[in-house]
Amino acid sequence: MGAVERTLGHKSPRLVPLLEACSGLPQLKAIHAHMLRTHIFSDVFCASRLLAFCVDPPHHRHPPQPHGSPLLLDYALWVFSLVDSPNLFMYNAMIRGCARAAAGDHYPLGSLHFYCQMQRRGLQPDNLTYPFVLKACGRLRCRGTGRQVHGQVVRRGFELDAHVQSSLLHMYASCGDACAARSLFDGIERPDVVLWTSMIKVYNQCGDISFARRLFDIMPERNVVTWSSMICAYTKNGHFDEALDLFRVMKLENIKANEPAMASVLSSCASLGALQQGERAHDYIVQNNLLPNLIVGTALVNMYAKCGDVGRAISIFEKLPEKDWLSWTTMIAGLAMHGYGTMAVDYLCKMIEEKLAPREITFTAVLSACSHGGLVEKGLELFESMKKDYAMDPGMEHYGCLVDLLGRAGRLEEAEKFVLGMPIQPDASVWGALLGACRIHRNAEMGERVGKILTELQPAHSGYYVLMSNVYATANQWEGVTGMRHVMRERGVNKSPGHSLIEMEGTVHRFVMGDKSHPEIGKIEEMWKEISQRIRSVGYVGNTTEVLFDIEEEEKESALAKHSEKLAVAFGLMKTGPGDTIRIIKNLRVCEDCHELSKGFQLWASVSMVSQSAYSRPGTSVVVILQQFGDADDVVPKIIEEEAAA
Repeated sequence: MGAVERTLGHKSPRLVPLLEACSGLPQLKAIHAHMLRTHIFSDVFCASRLLAFCVDPPHHRHPPQPHGSPLLLDYALWVFSLVDSPNLFMYNAMIRGCARAAAGDHYPLGSLHFYCQMQRRGLQPDNLTYPFVLKACGRLRCRGTGRQVHGQVVRRGFELDAHVQSSLLHMYASCGDACAARSLFDGIERPDVVLWTSMIKVYNQCGDISFARRLFDIMPERNVVTWSSMICAYTKNGHFDEALDLFRVMKLENIKANEPAMASVLSSCASLGALQQGERAHDYIVQNNLLPNLIVGTALVNMYAKCGDVGRAISIFEKLPEKDWLSWTTMIAGLAMHGYGTMAVDYLCKMIEEKLAPREITFTAVLSACSHGGLVEKGLELFESMKKDYAMDPGMEHYGCLVDLLGRAGRLEEAEKFVLGMPIQPDASVWGALLGACRIHRNAEMGERVGKILTELQPAHSGYYVLMSNVYATANQWEGVTGMRHVMRERGVNKSPGHSLIEMEGTVHRFVMGDKSHPEIGKIEEMWKEISQRIRSVGYVGNTTEVLFDIEEEEKESALAKHSEKLAVAFGLMKTGPGDTIRIIKNLRVCEDCHELSKGFQLWASVSMVSQSAYSRPGTSVVVILQQFGDADDVVPKIIEEEAAA
């Protein structure tokens, strides 16, 4: 028997201890039933406490219930409908709960509904009402409604309240109106640190990171939320180096980072492949008792997985005291990224056994795992299960995964038929998956059909032109390659430069094909020449099928030697010791030659033991991690950051 049941057995149980002992909706219903039987529900104070519990569940509950939980909020809406004459406290509770709801636009609309209803009943909003009404306006991107509420704030004299001012700034930022937010900020005579931080968040939300940093540098004082906001903004906008630099400065100034800051720091480390910096951040988290925290724990799983240390990712995941749908999805996405298809499917099954329903992004991750792991039939089965067992309508990303699944398996005609039969209009990501399969299986005829569709859908996207050129090149159709280059010039499309990142002694080095700016580029090129000679002696032959020029084979191999991945490998071998692992992050698709080279390099390095040079050490391994934008492994970190910020 639980604490609630024991307390209800007393002659006159007190409401507050009952609610404090409550651990879930079934017990809450039992308390509500007791209130109805004993007629204390008609007491406004008691009814208010019940509503407040639904909207703001205590943090110590196990399992913890987030603010705006749909189950509790729906129950609060029903309880509220039973109250004859709700007071201001009750209306504020409902406005607050709906504004912070975790899912669905109908809840923020509910905030506006209650705001209007309370005034029709003669209740005047107070300074606790407006922050959440404005939050609802921001979530709905209702700038016009927000301006009307702003006018009512001024009329009722709350324009000087710090929390209301901060909420106004956030509302305008969410609606993309930085000018209105700046005008409001400039009118405040002595803004405090909360308002300065809110203004920084405004510019971060509007994408003006440089101006946000200018405000950050000139503000008279900063708190941990200010530092966290700036670090999160850098990460969210892809300025990963700057995020880590600012974190280092934060530590030097003895400011203890909070959970959102650490989630962003770990996400930046993951995006850069900066495992050493990620490990230091992990040490910082442990030293500052930021674990156990579900968001930070999930961010650690993501960081280790994306940096190639899947074993550590699994170890941390298994030790998480609690796991939610996001932590499971992160683990599945990490396994998918490295081709552990069977293991990813096993983790999905375990997730379901834990009574956690997979979300849309969970299916994106596991379908991607099936694709990379060659589990065609299992992927098709999961796609059907998503619709049948979970009543989910597949999104574009799910269709893209299925096309990739069929395409990688060589079932190109089936994949094309699937695309043409989709119930929704396929977008560029779906056609792009099919074109990628055409490149792998050298089907120039289908590739040409698909390429024309893609270049019409996204005429400014350089990647599709390059992929189409690869299809022509693998089929030795050099006229097609030349034609693609001509179309790109005609349309003013420039190819995005590929780069490879490698971390050495806590510093991330960036290599770009043909770039001579690295201070040790001469030694690096010489190292690669020596490596190339050694690996040829044990059977390596350069794969020149993707060199996009009709030139002699020797010239093609020379072009391959300048690829950024190979420069990164050579640099890594110069700087590491026996048994070390070299981890490389690539921003674009890895060419076939570099891919095959990375898979076989450990064997070649172990065989070449003639000298004690860096490249001939036994036990050296190379891990090349392909960063696939738009895949589950790119979406998950963003969700982690949003959850941490919330």
